[in-house]
Amino acid sequence: MIDLKAKPFFLDDASVGLVQETLKNMTLEEKAGQVFCPMGLTADPSELVHRIQEIGVGGIMYRPDTAKAIQSVHRTVQSMTKIPLLLAANTEHGGDGIAYEGTSFGQPMATAAANDPVYAYRMGKVACSEGAALGLNWSFAPIVDINYEFHNPITNVRTFGSDPDRVVACAKAFMRGAKESGVAVAIKHFPGDGVDERDQHILTSVNTLDRTAWDDSYGKVYRALIDEGAQSVMVGHIALPAYADEAERFLPASLSRSLLSDLLRDSLGFNGLICTDATPMVGFTAAMPRERAVPTAIEAGADMILFNKDLDEDYAYLLNGIRTGLCSEARLDEAVTRILALKASLGLFANQKTNTLVPEASETAIVGCEQHRAWAKETADRAITLVKDTQKLLPLSSKRYPRVYLNVIQKDPSPAHPVVQAWKELFRREGFSVTVRDRRVGITVQDMADIPNLPPEKLALLHEMYRSIREVHEDYDLYVYICNMENASNNTTLRLNWNVTFGLGDDAPWFAAEVPTLMISTAYPYHLFDAPMIKTYINAYAGTPDFREAVMEKLMGRSAFYGVSPIDPFCGREDTKW
Repeated sequence: MIDLKAKPFFLDDASVGLVQETLKNMTLEEKAGQVFCPMGLTADPSELVHRIQEIGVGGIMYRPDTAKAIQSVHRTVQSMTKIPLLLAANTEHGGDGIAYEGTSFGQPMATAAANDPVYAYRMGKVACSEGAALGLNWSFAPIVDINYEFHNPITNVRTFGSDPDRVVACAKAFMRGAKESGVAVAIKHFPGDGVDERDQHILTSVNTLDRTAWDDSYGKVYRALIDEGAQSVMVGHIALPAYADEAERFLPASLSRSLLSDLLRDSLGFNGLICTDATPMVGFTAAMPRERAVPTAIEAGADMILFNKDLDEDYAYLLNGIRTGLCSEARLDEAVTRILALKASLGLFANQKTNTLVPEASETAIVGCEQHRAWAKETADRAITLVKDTQKLLPLSSKRYPRVYLNVIQKDPSPAHPVVQAWKELFRREGFSVTVRDRRVGITVQDMADIPNLPPEKLALLHEMYRSIREVHEDYDLYVYICNMENASNNTTLRLNWNVTFGLGDDAPWFAAEVPTLMISTAYPYHLFDAPMIKTYINAYAGTPDFREAVMEKLMGRSAFYGVSPIDPFCGREDTKW
């Protein structure tokens, strides 16, 4: 039995009756459609009619676009539906998760480093109020993973850190901001990412904690946030062998009855909506044939399936699974009841009657407004963390270190990249003469066999590699690394990859004992693991203009470093602290 009057729905008698009557009047096919939340890949009316009116999906998520475009498409899709839609977005770190003009708070770890839950509250308030102005009613946030494994390429700065208590405090604050904005949250990614160093986007990752360790960490987090009233939980393609039946030990939670029904529903007492993470991810698709996986996810305890390989195919798979007994109609009814209950709790049925599911066009004014920008700038100022300065380099002075060699390490190696040029300009404005490393240039074995005929750029690099220490001092006074290794789906690692020829250094910091060297990470906060010789290291957590400018203020001594690291930037090693 589902208690619709209890947490997190809190429906009154009239709303309970509305949910029950709506379910009663739905056909099997309409119920099956409600459990799907596809990606919004189009605004084409004919395709929308098919998805919304013929299949009858329960929700849609559009990727960020202009505020005007998002609000417009949200208005279109809500006008077409019989049952109002859950409209979702990944508003993990601000309004930029739904609109290009939205306010960015950098990353969740930045708000944690600011060392006061008020910054996480502001992030949630800004993200969800800006989203709500565009029709958002469901935020796929906050992320409540715990960053235990520093090699993990997908968690790190997307989390509130490695301390469960800090995660709870920040997540509760984010949820308060979302609630004030009338937006439901989806805490994610149950049963918890951040233990495995692998990415669930490309395999079923494993949370290897035993029951006691899980209860004291992830279990503690989920219990606290469920008690706080989280309306939905997003379930990852992450196995939890300690709590799974033998046959399900390495099955992703998104397909596991042990983890969805037994652990999340029964043990943790979650009464709200369970949705899967994106089901095109390999952690889901490789677990079993999709024809079986789609109905199995619902039968195991999921209420909503996020994204599709092919919506029509998945819809047919679910209907066939019900007919063949892979998923019972009773379980489908439970899933749809919770979907309808969440919609009712958000006032969507009432808003549909008054044609107010999507606000007026004028409401877009809140997106990127002055107050929100000011909060974001303050977060950047409070978050940036000086991890170490054992060489006593700071504050910088253009008189003492007039010639800077700037090496920006990121996926795009071009020195013309906007991020590279932005950093160059920041140093130039402070009076430094800046030389930018062109990371597109490298030396191969074949090059070494024909040195006289090398092009000028390769000859210059070769000279860098073999020049005397005297020449190094004659050319540069300060080496600055900007490590912009951002986490993203389908990465296997975020380790630093130097352009190294024959182990001779090239752009690796071979000169750290010769020339003052500074490293600033604008993303992954663990680069000291690969660069322990760096004596001055800063974690900025984000590379947006607010964070870049705040870093420069601190480098020049005009602002103090306030950030408190939410993780161990030394990676549990002694050599990285020197």
